[in-house]
Amino acid sequence: MSPNAWRALVSALADDNAREIYARIVLNQPIEPALDALSPGKRRRVIDALQATGLVSFDGGAWRIEPDVFRAALAAAPPTPRPKGVDRFFVDGRLATYPSRAADRDEVHAHIAARLLTPDEMLSEREINDRLADIVDDVAAMRRYLVDAGLLHRARDGTVYSRAR
Repeated sequence: MSPNAWRALVSALADDNAREIYARIVLNQPIEPALDALSPGKRRRVIDALQATGLVSFDGGAWRIEPDVFRAALAAAPPTPRPKGVDRFFVDGRLATYPSRAADRDEVHAHIAARLLTPDEMLSEREINDRLADIVDDVAAMRRYLVDAGLLHRARDGTVYSRAR
């Protein structure tokens, strides 16, 4: 089966009429009432699409589903590449898992600091917090980690933050 076989399955089932016919076959209901409501050309296209994709087959006067077609399509699809490096700790741009290894934590902190502000930028604590809120759940802890790691510089009065040089 082709790695893109799932596309044909989705395309076939995107048609309301094909989906109704397929559902009737799955539920072991007669398909004739649904087929009779279609023009001859549409009827033929719906049945051809369901058969061509391997969703159904005609066996001895009865229609039956082919459940293995989904398993085969999933098996043929290329695997989703696993994130590497620092990306493995983020989901949709947010920190999902805080690393346990110190080296990984250092990479995550550096990544967040780079995303947080540019080297010449200076932000208030509120602005830093707003940006961190887009990346992490515990804003105060991450801000502290970044300062402790020397990646974020905090002014003595605590009003301004900048990237450490």
